[in-house]
Amino acid sequence: MQRLPLKSDFLLYFSPVGGRVPGLTKLRRSIHPPEQHKENIVTQLESSVAAPRTAAITFSRTAVIVVSAYAGAQMLSDVASLKIGIVLGLAVDMGTFIYPITFTLRDVAHKILGKRHVRTLIIMAAIINLVMAGYLAWVAGVPSDPAWGLGDSFSAILGPVWRIVIASIIAEVVSELLDTEVYHWFVTKVTTRYQWARVLVSNAVSVPIDSFIFAVGAFGPLPGLANSPLSLPWPVVWQIFLFNLAVKFAVTLVSLPLIYTAPDPDWNQREEADR
Repeated sequence: MQRLPLKSDFLLYFSPVGGRVPGLTKLRRSIHPPEQHKENIVTQLESSVAAPRTAAITFSRTAVIVVSAYAGAQMLSDVASLKIGIVLGLAVDMGTFIYPITFTLRDVAHKILGKRHVRTLIIMAAIINLVMAGYLAWVAGVPSDPAWGLGDSFSAILGPVWRIVIASIIAEVVSELLDTEVYHWFVTKVTTRYQWARVLVSNAVSVPIDSFIFAVGAFGPLPGLANSPLSLPWPVVWQIFLFNLAVKFAVTLVSLPLIYTAPDPDWNQREEADR
């Protein structure tokens, strides 16, 4: 004897001998899952809708090395610039031999991270150098243990570092942000070929500006700074500027191969991401 379906039951039949038709019970359960299973499905759907999708952020080993080297070279060059040496008969701050490599490192970082993140890198490097200058100025002002005997020398050397750092920060932010724009313009408007050319063009604009701002700001006998221990006669300041210019362009040529350590991205996609 057959029975009609009961409410929500899906074709629940009984055989003539009273047994259920094989397989229909499993089919019914799949269409009408248990309440606990229903709750799990609803929870999963709500979670997938409520949770925003975020792109995974990954950093290559090259990116970590480049960013670390950039920040380290910035700090090292600021401290080394406290020493004014004589090289080839010309006065030069000794940070000049380290600092120029930051321009090529910035170009490599641009390839890996994009223009927007490189701007952040430049600003953060400036903040780190400013914190370093403030800390060293405080350390130089702390009374020294008489048994040490080097307190006056330490304060005399590292005390004025604030002027070096401030001049360096202004020169760095102005020149490297400009370098970023020129580099980005070259790869998006001129050509993505000839990677060495984009480095030379961007550095040809940024290096002279950087050298001028730094030499005048750090060592020029400016109003209010004429009695500073770092203030030098203008002829010496121009020597520092010219030597900086020559060394930075030479280091640019030597460091050109670094630009090939990172693969070129899809610049069309990168430009969209930077907007």
